[in-house]
Amino acid sequence: MSKLFGKIAGLFSSRVSVGVDKAGNRYFTKNEVIDGVMKEKRWVVFKGEEDPTSVPVEWISWLNGQRKKAPTPEEMIDLEARRERVKLNVALLKEKEEEERKAGVGITRKVVSAGKIEGPNLRSFIRQFPAASAEGGQNEDASNASDGIRNAEETGEEKTIPPKVKQQPESSEPTGSGQSFKPGAWQPPT
Repeated sequence: MSKLFGKIAGLFSSRVSVGVDKAGNRYFTKNEVIDGVMKEKRWVVFKGEEDPTSVPVEWISWLNGQRKKAPTPEEMIDLEARRERVKLNVALLKEKEEEERKAGVGITRKVVSAGKIEGPNLRSFIRQFPAASAEGGQNEDASNASDGIRNAEETGEEKTIPPKVKQQPESSEPTGSGQSFKPGAWQPPT
């Protein structure tokens, strides 16, 4: 019995108050020697009902040992003001988006018949970059030729292959529909 009373008395006598948060929760620390090593214990005493959601993030990180020093009242005031500014900015952005949505100004994308959103236009994206090498003219001609082939496919016109594209060597990569696949038949070029 005296051992239990000693622990309870020790808990209250050697604890050091570190601070109080906005909700009225009080934070304490106590140094103990455990297995010959000095350890610091940190805990919170809740005001009223024990509600862990009432503990601010800064105090949680101090309790978990992620912060060495407890948050100061000035720091807590600054952080609370910052949180309020962020909430206000979020509200303003939502209001602005709602106005744009009502006005129909927002970004719209084409919806295909299957209900999927159309992807970005890669052709216009690629055209905005200059040729990467000194042989840019050749690369550009090849890409324009392939654009011509793709355009012919899209419009259903007859496919014509430009002479520069015809002169390029055929790829040694395997092609096919998969019906004629034979494992181990393909060998890399030498």
